[in-house]
Amino acid sequence: MTNDYSDFLPQLRASNEQLLKRLDCFDRAQVLAIGDLTLDEFLTGQVERISREAPVLILRYENTRQLPGGGANAVYNLAKLGGKVKVAGLVGKDDQGKALCSIFEAAGIDTAGILIDSQRPTVTKTRISGHARQSVTQQIVRVDRKSDELPDLDLQLQLSDYIRQQIPTVNAVVCSDYGDGVLTNLAIESAVVPGKTIVDAQTNLQRYSGALLFTPNLPEAEQAVGYAIKNPQTLMQAGRDLLNLTQAQKILITRGEEGMSLFERVNGEEIKNSPSPTSTCENGEFAIQSWDIPPFNKTDVFDVTGAGDTVVAAMTLALCVGASGWEAAVLGNLAASIVVRQFGTATTTADEMKEALKTMIAL
Repeated sequence: MTNDYSDFLPQLRASNEQLLKRLDCFDRAQVLAIGDLTLDEFLTGQVERISREAPVLILRYENTRQLPGGGANAVYNLAKLGGKVKVAGLVGKDDQGKALCSIFEAAGIDTAGILIDSQRPTVTKTRISGHARQSVTQQIVRVDRKSDELPDLDLQLQLSDYIRQQIPTVNAVVCSDYGDGVLTNLAIESAVVPGKTIVDAQTNLQRYSGALLFTPNLPEAEQAVGYAIKNPQTLMQAGRDLLNLTQAQKILITRGEEGMSLFERVNGEEIKNSPSPTSTCENGEFAIQSWDIPPFNKTDVFDVTGAGDTVVAAMTLALCVGASGWEAAVLGNLAASIVVRQFGTATTTADEMKEALKTMIAL
């Protein structure tokens, strides 16, 4: 496993032209995104004094920002990267749900698949931050609104029907599962299509058995396989076990400052548009090839919130337009290297990615 960026540059330069072509085609991809839709609120004010009522700060309100979070961040990233996106999910009968739908519509996202759940609130995370004069703003408290109850069966059936109807109209299906109740067994049964479904789930990956690609981070991968991933041998073993567990074609383990590792089934055919694999092993009827991709940005990391959603979005669009798994992973890595330079959930664009790639190649 190498994290030496200079060692990776020859591969990047050899694939530069093809990667740029993939980025140029992002706007041709049509995606159905299903997820736990969350609204992130950021309420900011200036600290005036300590309250006489209790030992708490009094803030003079300044502004509120509202951004897509959770599964909604994956949806928003897909659209900002240029994809034609349909979204399926649930929001409450509340102002937060209206705000989230308005953000989506302004980004050109088809919201016909967002159903209103009058029994449960829109999942909302409100971060309250304050600052004194000429000082940095700091988060003071976070207030979460959500329900632990599953949606009514009627809503589950409506959502499942919508998903099934839309499958033939899209190139890929993304399941962004944050555990907030949208991706029930009924929804998953409709959403998992071999060769078409990409899954970003925190737990119970086997529920999505047969999907094309899974993108767990390192802790999620360790939880799924039941052991620590601490060296090249356990990393390869985890890739093999995850492919067996999920019956997927591809597994991408994102590993933070260690980069990411892609594992792919090979049935006797050479995988096109990919460099020589980092390692290969036999697994019964098929072989597994893996590639290690180092981080493209280790120094300007301000906030990794939502970076996984960005990886999923960029990989999905790349696969939709014919990229190999390796090309898709490189583009996902590139997109993440841009958004971690910003605070909070953030997005990037295909044009920004092209400029970043050209800069890297020139080094």
